[in-house]
Amino acid sequence: MSRLIVCSEADLPSINMREALRGMFGWEGMGSSGGASFERFGDDVMMSIPDMHIRHDHLDREAEAFGVKVDSVVVMSKHSAKSGKPALTAHPIGNYHEADFGGRPETLVPASPAEMTAAVRMIHELNSDPGVQTCFEVTHHGPYLEKPTFYIEIGSDETNWGNREAAALLAKVIAGSEPRPEYRTLVGVGGGHYAPRFTEAILGYRVNFGHMLPVYQMENRDDEDIARMVTDACRATGTDSVYVHRKSMKGPEEHRISAIVRSAGFETVSSKDFEPIQ
Repeated sequence: MSRLIVCSEADLPSINMREALRGMFGWEGMGSSGGASFERFGDDVMMSIPDMHIRHDHLDREAEAFGVKVDSVVVMSKHSAKSGKPALTAHPIGNYHEADFGGRPETLVPASPAEMTAAVRMIHELNSDPGVQTCFEVTHHGPYLEKPTFYIEIGSDETNWGNREAAALLAKVIAGSEPRPEYRTLVGVGGGHYAPRFTEAILGYRVNFGHMLPVYQMENRDDEDIARMVTDACRATGTDSVYVHRKSMKGPEEHRISAIVRSAGFETVSSKDFEPIQ
């Protein structure tokens, strides 16, 4: 499988992850086009762009126009949070509503469930610092692409973004994580931005998560809009199975959301339906 790994030269963690990858392998320069430069190692192509990735739509098309085959995309990035807590995260991209941070309104980019979930599992395995949060984030921000994509990030503020050890760890994850496409593919619904239950589930069960729809995206939305979001998430993930984080909602709201999921034509599942990781 041909993978496009994107580095933004406007993003310090992105640069540091690129340099760590360069230090691990002998990348071959391929040339440049339109401000972007390309280098190859095996089936992977690393694309460096001068601007910020979240506003740079069609990265996949640009690479393909340069002659690169693109099956999936990994974007190396910083993660910002007011808490400033050190974090290593991965997440799918797209917008359930407005496009305030790149991409298109009400449009999700195809998810990369097996690759993204394998990345979070390996982050969890390699991280030995209990003070560093390792988890999924839910679906958010741009850019818009047509190929399956996920972001891998170092957070959460300028005191952490320059951490070269974190960059080296994520470079190892990008290079060495082993996707398990045979695991059951799920959309996650409920919970907060850092998706604690979905992260917990992948550490104990043979499941992969694609798009995730948190409670805050569903607040003050009618049944039709929630059904639209669930449908978009399932289609962009490639599954009919939805895991609802029931404990993240009050009983009546959980029943409402689960009923909307089923009425939209999708299956609701729970952890008792999953095969444990041995």
